[in-house]
Amino acid sequence: MRGEALARMQRPGQACAELERSARLTHNTGEAALLLDEMAGSHMTGTRATNHFDVNAATWDADPVKQARALAVAREIQERVPLSLHMQALEYGCGTGLLSFALQPKLGRISLADSSPGMLAVLNEKITANGITNMRAAKLDLVTDALPAERYDLIYTLMTCHHITDTDALLRSLYALLAPSGYLCIADLDAEDGSFHGQGFDGHNGFDRRELAAKAASAGFRKARFTTAFSMTKGEGPAQREYPVFLLVAQR
Repeated sequence: MRGEALARMQRPGQACAELERSARLTHNTGEAALLLDEMAGSHMTGTRATNHFDVNAATWDADPVKQARALAVAREIQERVPLSLHMQALEYGCGTGLLSFALQPKLGRISLADSSPGMLAVLNEKITANGITNMRAAKLDLVTDALPAERYDLIYTLMTCHHITDTDALLRSLYALLAPSGYLCIADLDAEDGSFHGQGFDGHNGFDRRELAAKAASAGFRKARFTTAFSMTKGEGPAQREYPVFLLVAQR
């Protein structure tokens, strides 16, 4: 039954339509609808964060904000990167693969990497239930593991980088994994005051765009450009806050 439910949610040809419907619910969503959104938005750091994602993996896709955010970022990537069926892509910090399912019809082989076994289990169920042949999942943490041998034409991440303490080391690893002239797409939080995650979060409180562009250049990337891909709203009344999500696109 669980596999059938996942198939209904993410059947090819229907995934984007469902995300379209979810998009109507977002951009002005209250804090409650975020459903514990991003105690870590990625699953690539620390036992505590990984356990959070393992526990919540089965219901991750039920959050309309996560669905709408993935669709918005997918649209922005499609507008800014010349995608093709010849491209070999990597999603790092993939979770249940919402972003990759939205991009899947436009790409060749997609490798999806995460360090949460729970997230990867749900992702593999979705891939199998939908008969997807160009997506494969793997457990990988670029902070601690050796780099894969593959080189990719496109690497993308969504709400992952702000959970990884050493941004410079991560960017160097992502650069090394790209083929010449390959594209890097990072979707993440703009710099904020720490209220998005609250007390106890040990990652980055978003990123200053100029500082991240400088770090990308130091890692070897060129042509770094930012746009705003999405915005989340938390809180009510005077306490309401908006949290933009940027998309950085750069090339090796």
